[in-house]
Amino acid sequence: MATTSPTARPEGFFADRFGLTPARLEALVGSAARRVDYADVFIEYQVAEELVLEDGVVKRASRSITQGGGIRAQSGVRTGYAYTDDLDLGHLETAARQACTIAEHPGESAVVAVHTTPRPHDLYRVPETPLDAALDAKVGLLRRVDRLARSRDPRVRQVIATLASEEQTVLIATATGWQLADVRPLTRLNVTVIVEEGGQREIGTFGGGGRVAFDFFLQEERWSRFAREAVRQAIVKLGAVPAPAGTMTVVLAPGWPGILLHEAVGHGLEGDFNRKGVSAFTGRLGERVASELVTVVDDGTVPGRRGSLNVDDEGTPTSRTVLIENGVLTGYMQDRLNSRLLGMPLTGNGRRESFQHPPMPRMTNTFMLAGQEAPEDIVRSVARGLYAVSFGGGQVDITNGKFVFSASEAYLIEGGRITAPVKGATLIGSGPDVLTRVSRVGHDLRLDEGIGTCGKDGQSVPVGVGLPTIRVDGITVGGTEV
Repeated sequence: MATTSPTARPEGFFADRFGLTPARLEALVGSAARRVDYADVFIEYQVAEELVLEDGVVKRASRSITQGGGIRAQSGVRTGYAYTDDLDLGHLETAARQACTIAEHPGESAVVAVHTTPRPHDLYRVPETPLDAALDAKVGLLRRVDRLARSRDPRVRQVIATLASEEQTVLIATATGWQLADVRPLTRLNVTVIVEEGGQREIGTFGGGGRVAFDFFLQEERWSRFAREAVRQAIVKLGAVPAPAGTMTVVLAPGWPGILLHEAVGHGLEGDFNRKGVSAFTGRLGERVASELVTVVDDGTVPGRRGSLNVDDEGTPTSRTVLIENGVLTGYMQDRLNSRLLGMPLTGNGRRESFQHPPMPRMTNTFMLAGQEAPEDIVRSVARGLYAVSFGGGQVDITNGKFVFSASEAYLIEGGRITAPVKGATLIGSGPDVLTRVSRVGHDLRLDEGIGTCGKDGQSVPVGVGLPTIRVDGITVGGTEV
């Protein structure tokens, strides 16, 4: 995007556009740090675009700019945070004073907004141009998705194709004198298909993306695979039978089923929950918490992945952190505050949704490493069970790891063979308990297509998940079979 993209040096972008030179930022954070233990500033400029094609017509085309800065001050365990959407240095100085005042006084940590005087004019409305690729190329791709999906099956009644892209430019400065900047692209193509037969309607959804360019969807005709897969999912559901209920063996397919690992286990391995003593994994470092077949890592350095970052939102380089190794708990994911209070190494997991939020320990790309077995042998080892390919919504209690997840695509396993698709299946259990029940692990580790978004304490950030084929013995399955 020629009109608003930062220069090759994002530091220069903020200096030229807003007058936020390194010297001014150093003075800003330095004055705050003299009153507290630690202080930093997070400056953000983000351009986001969304195109939605429904039934062959562009129903929505939007483009927005978000900008602002947040000042964090820490004193002991207290955090003060103040933000402003006006990048004038005076407003940032006001935010710094507010943050320090909060951190200096006993009580709960807090976040406040610094109110600014509304601008009398909107003189620089961003033209409706795409971030990088030509607009007609993007709309043309969505139309191709629509046509292909409809041509796959006469039962297709509705197609919705969405292309969302953003470019986030951040600048992070601390009182210790260093400053880091990063330009973060992110894009995702999503296809939703509704099919109908005999009065029964079903929906299929598929998509993917990452921190990649627009032509990522054209390579290997990924867009075509997304459209075909959405149709396939919807058609499969038309023939699904009610899911059985009871305790049974469950085989999780590779890729997106790693979301169960993310939710049921990953959050419990974040530093803040363990510092506060509310995680099922608190105080268990060095203990066996899973089957010896299980090794879980969080890796923010995988090129092009949705959850990857050059540096986290505190300026710490991301890393590959082994959380569970051969069943033994070896580490937690840390931001600066919890790393300091727990006396543990930084891992580059300090993340925030935007300048309006303070950072906290969050996952990046979290997955289980591959084992040695062939996936087909794992399925053949099950006399009766469930093969779960994809999950929809779910609920997790971080304090004990108990979860309920609904399977959006699953099949019966009968006599070692995958047979009928089922509907209405839910998996019920405890994350720490499930890890101990992993009896076989495939060699087919796969990361998800690039669709994950994780919510925590009201903040959402892009993440990645992954899993090889695994067999879990004795999970409670809630079903609809009568």
